[in-house]
Amino acid sequence: MSVEQRWLKAAYHGSRWLTPLYPLGCLYRYLMMWRNTRYHTGKKPVFKAGVPVIVVGNITLGGTGKSPLVAWLVNWLRTQGWSPGIITRGYGGKASHYPLEVTALTDPAQSGDEPLMLVQQTSCPVVADPHRARGVKTLVDKGCDIIVSDDGLQHLALGRDIELVVIDGARGLGNGWCLPAGPLRESPSRLAQVDAVIINGEQCCPLPVEGIAMQLAPLSWRRMRDGQRVPITPLPFVPPVNAVAGIGHPERFFNTLRSLGVDGEMRPLADHQRFDDQTFRFSHQRPVVMTAKDAVKCQAFAPPDSWVLEVEALLPPEFEHWLAAKLSALSKKGYTDG
Repeated sequence: MSVEQRWLKAAYHGSRWLTPLYPLGCLYRYLMMWRNTRYHTGKKPVFKAGVPVIVVGNITLGGTGKSPLVAWLVNWLRTQGWSPGIITRGYGGKASHYPLEVTALTDPAQSGDEPLMLVQQTSCPVVADPHRARGVKTLVDKGCDIIVSDDGLQHLALGRDIELVVIDGARGLGNGWCLPAGPLRESPSRLAQVDAVIINGEQCCPLPVEGIAMQLAPLSWRRMRDGQRVPITPLPFVPPVNAVAGIGHPERFFNTLRSLGVDGEMRPLADHQRFDDQTFRFSHQRPVVMTAKDAVKCQAFAPPDSWVLEVEALLPPEFEHWLAAKLSALSKKGYTDG
């Protein structure tokens, strides 16, 4: 287990050795509130895209399920007549130039794993750019009439019309402290300011606000060597397996595998970790199972018997009705309807 993984586990389980860092967490929280106030009062500039912007973010570290919600959003927006585009920072990638228009053939070393995964899953225009406003301009020039920001809740230089925060139902807000004493990027009071809080999975920890339930449902298995998709059951391979997960919360993926009757050696990796041949050195030769986010990083060298578990976000009809009403109100405010 890496230092990052040990710290994250301690932050979510309330380990005492983080207590000396609490004063630093208080200072961090104050600085974030001071920074936010400067944006809200106009002392720091905010870019207005000219089209509706939906930010999907979180206030915690460690992975909450934002990307499946982003994929759900752009697919749903299309059914409503919109032409969505996705803006992302491109974390884990380093391009020779920005903005980077991500395609299905983009090297993940340039785009990062999540942008490439979203392109493959949605065929939606995706632009990676640490300077999100510049990337949004590119999407608007391409004809996108609504923007979905994958992460960026704290990137207040980009104006937004709807803020959605995703919380991991199993881990909640951890010890409730801000960095570096806990997993929070902002004070829990920030949840009262966003438009909706989405709870991924069963809620096991109390939150200061009511949330909307979201489930990540297994959709299909995809064989990496030829892209063939098969139903979840019966299993297309014989367990036990070698499973890898380089995501923010690997145990969520492993628990999903177990619920499907898939056991074996489960190897958690750091979020966005780069893959190489050593990644797949296990003590036993077995089928390999991974997430869609991991698969984009190892298409060229994954073992022949490798499988990807595809999942989809499920949200209640009430959320769809609420979102449709919000977008209708924005259209009346002056945006062009999709």
